[in-house]
Amino acid sequence: MKAWLLFGLFLFLFLATPSRANLISIRLLLTDWNQTQSQFDLNGDQKVNTLDFAIESVTVAPSPSPSTVWPVLNFTPVATVPSPVTIASAHDGTNRLFVVEQSGRIHSIENGNLVSTPFLTITARVSCCGERGLLGLAFPPQFTSKQYFYVNYTNTSGNTVISRFRVTSNPNVADPNSEQILLTITQPFSNHNGGQLQFGPDGYLYIGMGDGGSSGDPQNRAQNPAELLGKILRIDSESNLTQYQIPPTNPFVGNSAYRPEIWALGLRNPWRFSFDKLTGDLLIADVGQNQWEELNWQSAASTGGVNYGWRTMEGMHCFNPASGCAQTGLTLPIAEYNHTLGCSITGGYRYRGLQFPNLYGVYLYGDYCSGRIWGLRAQGTSWETTQLIQTAYQITTFGEDEQGELFIADYASGTIYHIMP
Repeated sequence: MKAWLLFGLFLFLFLATPSRANLISIRLLLTDWNQTQSQFDLNGDQKVNTLDFAIESVTVAPSPSPSTVWPVLNFTPVATVPSPVTIASAHDGTNRLFVVEQSGRIHSIENGNLVSTPFLTITARVSCCGERGLLGLAFPPQFTSKQYFYVNYTNTSGNTVISRFRVTSNPNVADPNSEQILLTITQPFSNHNGGQLQFGPDGYLYIGMGDGGSSGDPQNRAQNPAELLGKILRIDSESNLTQYQIPPTNPFVGNSAYRPEIWALGLRNPWRFSFDKLTGDLLIADVGQNQWEELNWQSAASTGGVNYGWRTMEGMHCFNPASGCAQTGLTLPIAEYNHTLGCSITGGYRYRGLQFPNLYGVYLYGDYCSGRIWGLRAQGTSWETTQLIQTAYQITTFGEDEQGELFIADYASGTIYHIMP
């Protein structure tokens, strides 16, 4: 039996299994090594040796079922990094975590230990701090073979830069001289820079952009279709490494009134958003103005173009005008909280790991000012949310590793914690 037959078995089990999060374990009995080269590996782009084997056993372990009991969270310290603002995984089989330091460094954690040499240092190019700095990090699909990654930072002129860097022959060190700038976006004020980067299930790069700052979005940029501010952008960064492309399925392609990069609009400062590892749904935490913090949900089936309402709305409430606002065509959040409970929402992830059964299917989010952490879960066609704990942490970010386990960063102490049962 050859490697392609093994691939067929994996594909069959993947498609036949009700939940994509199920754990498939295959035990092989090796019988022969064939030195003949096959044409493609499982990614379809690299030659590999073929292998003869016999299948001894196949085990499919079901995913945990969502619990009806809200989980109790515990926090195990992993490492300390100054001013951490992003935690990311390369999904390259090493299970490393990468932590972004706001001043312009990226650090790696391997086997639970902080690597002494920073993965990347670009402090001379970064304007820091406040709401500026090195703010986002994302690794593309097939990073193992590509060996490059993307960052989001504010440059010394205060403008947003999305760029690509390459890894050196040392897998724990990137080359600061390899930068390729994809996109520079002028920022009129120092705040509301957004900062999030995430690759979606579709392989496109999603970019979170704040409304440009000041207070109350004075130029109404979030609703301006000719501006990239106050939006989530979606670009194809992988098809052409010289210049990013516009995905043909972006919602405003062909509409000259809109920038074609726009995927969603009407956002104030979508500091952190994430995709559900199982369903592909998008959850967007949007930092509020003076009264309301909000959480938005977008189905994986969405074709984009959703307007989340800012500056007409703050959360589920009229903002400008303060009453009688027109809400037609706007999508309101699935959850909100007022400023008696915090002042700046930090979005997290929906847990899809295996170590914490009571947390399975629960989305975690927190507040930078109050240290509160909430859980959100689906109840049929609606959502329910509850506060799980109040910490002493200044919560700047959550992170998700290759296994779907979750982490959290405390900006004040620099501590990265593993969220445990």
